[in-house]
Amino acid sequence: MNQARTAITNLFNNEPQMYTRFNLAGEHEGESNHVEMKLSSEDDDVGEHHNNHMTTPIIRSRKTRKNFCFMVAGALLLFFIGFLLGYLAYRSRSKDGGCQQCASADGADTTNQDIEEYDELVLYWNDLKEMLSKKIKLTSFEDNINAFSRSSHDAGSEKDEDNAAAIHEQFLSYGLNKVWHDEHYVRLQFQHRSLPNKVTFLNPEEVVETPSAYLAYSAQGTPEGKLVYANFGRKEDFQLLSQNVNINGCIVLVRAGKNSFAEKVANAQKMNAKGVLIYPDPEEYSDLQEDTVQFGHVHMGTGDPYTPGFPSFNHTQFPPVKSSGLPQIPAQTISRRAAKKLFSGIGGPECPVAWRGSLSGIIYRMGNSSAEMRTVKLEVNNVNEERKIFNVFGVLNGFVDADRYIVIGAQRDSWGPGVAKSAVGTSILLELARILSDLVKDGYKPMRSVVFASWTAGDFGAVGATEWLEGYLPVLHAKAFAYINLDAAIQGLSDFQVSGSPILLDLVEKTIKNVKSPVGGTTETIYEKIKRTYPNWKSSCVQQLSMENAAYPFLSYTGIPSVSFSVKRQAPYQFLGTNMDTLQQLKNAVDYQLDSAARAVTEVAAQMAIRLTHDHQLYMDYEIYSEVLKDFISEIRNYEENVKSMGLSFQWLYSATGDFSRAAFGLTKDFEKADLTDQALCRALNDRIMKVEYNFLSPYVSTRDAPFRHIFFGSGNYTLSAIKEHLNLRSSNVSMFDEDLFRNQLALVTWTIKGAGNSLTGDIWDIDNEF
Repeated sequence: MNQARTAITNLFNNEPQMYTRFNLAGEHEGESNHVEMKLSSEDDDVGEHHNNHMTTPIIRSRKTRKNFCFMVAGALLLFFIGFLLGYLAYRSRSKDGGCQQCASADGADTTNQDIEEYDELVLYWNDLKEMLSKKIKLTSFEDNINAFSRSSHDAGSEKDEDNAAAIHEQFLSYGLNKVWHDEHYVRLQFQHRSLPNKVTFLNPEEVVETPSAYLAYSAQGTPEGKLVYANFGRKEDFQLLSQNVNINGCIVLVRAGKNSFAEKVANAQKMNAKGVLIYPDPEEYSDLQEDTVQFGHVHMGTGDPYTPGFPSFNHTQFPPVKSSGLPQIPAQTISRRAAKKLFSGIGGPECPVAWRGSLSGIIYRMGNSSAEMRTVKLEVNNVNEERKIFNVFGVLNGFVDADRYIVIGAQRDSWGPGVAKSAVGTSILLELARILSDLVKDGYKPMRSVVFASWTAGDFGAVGATEWLEGYLPVLHAKAFAYINLDAAIQGLSDFQVSGSPILLDLVEKTIKNVKSPVGGTTETIYEKIKRTYPNWKSSCVQQLSMENAAYPFLSYTGIPSVSFSVKRQAPYQFLGTNMDTLQQLKNAVDYQLDSAARAVTEVAAQMAIRLTHDHQLYMDYEIYSEVLKDFISEIRNYEENVKSMGLSFQWLYSATGDFSRAAFGLTKDFEKADLTDQALCRALNDRIMKVEYNFLSPYVSTRDAPFRHIFFGSGNYTLSAIKEHLNLRSSNVSMFDEDLFRNQLALVTWTIKGAGNSLTGDIWDIDNEF
């Protein structure tokens, strides 16, 4: 600015014809600097000339055509200089901070071509992408993957702690702004060291199998009963089975797949079964060896089940309660070799074709409780142990809104080698921390912060992640705006799968349009590769978020928008949770292009993180929930007459969904009108976006009784899916319909949606409260 003033002074000192008076005083903060030009009058100029001891003579203008031309030229020159001064003032202010927003990933600007400016460096979105891509291309992942999977590393074990220490040191070496760890004392379940679990035929006694793996959080016990077969153990499977067989007091045999181990056991328990055996049928698990046994857990929930809703900092500080999701019956996984033996003891009617797997020489029967059928005894001797576990964190601070952050996390522990399950995600997490830190050193300044998290006890149901969420819930509600999960992110090469919050799916789509497919010999992006196989990528590649996924508690318990994705192959990777999840098996699954697959996953996660921490507006498609609500309304319209017969109406629900849609549209208009270089305004608008997911957590139910309160993705009676199931029950089995429960369901869901719309509107005086 001083240089500009000097240039102007010199210019007018060298011009004898006239002088001008400039007002260079800055306007109030937030307004542009301006230049006030005044051509002097005779009297005023002379007086001012004398007062300032100016030596330049003032020559009175003559009204000639030549002088008039000089005046016009001078005025144009002054206008240009004024414009230049205004531009310099604008640049000076923009360097001090403010929201910088990238151009859209597909090359089209959503608002302006936004830039990140520093003293001598200008970073466009394409610049950042190129810098990121170059760094990722130089990265090798295999050594880290191998290092974090050399031996079994159960949560809380010595090897798990060694891995935690190694990650802590690597975070420090990257120059992150802060590195720390969190300790939790959790109750985990393990096999008894001297009393193995066992499956036995009785009369005569014959040991069928002593399995090498187990199901954590199973009930202990030694139930005996006749065998029945329930396909995948889904609700519909048990409904069909109960029409043909008396399940009460039986041991149920089910095959793995389609739903979680916990859901299978919970469904069997509701039918009064005594125990559950789960095996991998070759129809779904043809790659497993005959004696391979799967590991898993059967807690219908996440976190430490002995401190539900509380952080496990110290068990002595909380009441002696346990999760309602813990099963009351024993459960055990077995090999397919054992399953073949057990099928020989099952009689009764033959199964429907859809229930028949691929075990050779076996007739798939449903079973019965007749005396001639052999009795099976199941022994489960698992023991609970209290263990200290460590979550490890590092943070890369933002430069504007440092107290707003995205979390990127990966599970560190594993039963067995866990190459695909945990080692890959951990390696990608470390490389992301290093690469994003390097970008900052090279001049990139993210507006918001990035937290890198290494979780443990993920094999037991996202225990480490959930305990952290429970411990810091109020802070995370207010400050964490997204979670990216890296668990099991590589299971193949050619396909892509994603699950999580709908408001992040548009970001995922934009990102995969910019990342090259990991398949060798192609120049296609991931998106182009998908579109060749699946014209509608969302209907083919977007899956429901499972409770087994570490992103689930972030979304359904905390209300933080979350996403989990992986590159896959058409034939599923079958080795997760087994001793066969080795480096060699994963290399086979990716055609020996492991580094290529890891680079693609890293680039997807990194681009998403940059988008979410760099743009003016949080890159979240909050309006998508208007469409999701419309779909829900379309589905329940069929039940309007049923509802009217109870003296109820869906009208308030329709009104609440309309209010939300209008509020979402209104926020979009607010962004369009806003000056996003105004940091306070930008932050206030983004805070409204941050609350969208959170406000879909039902505020009317207890977090202890129903921790997963999200009306779209949670579990329990007060979700949209529970309402649909209950309405369907009124049509199919009216004696099981609970009208009082339904009235509560309808009212609480309606007011949850209404509250979400009110929050999205903004200030209380802007809310239209008319129903």
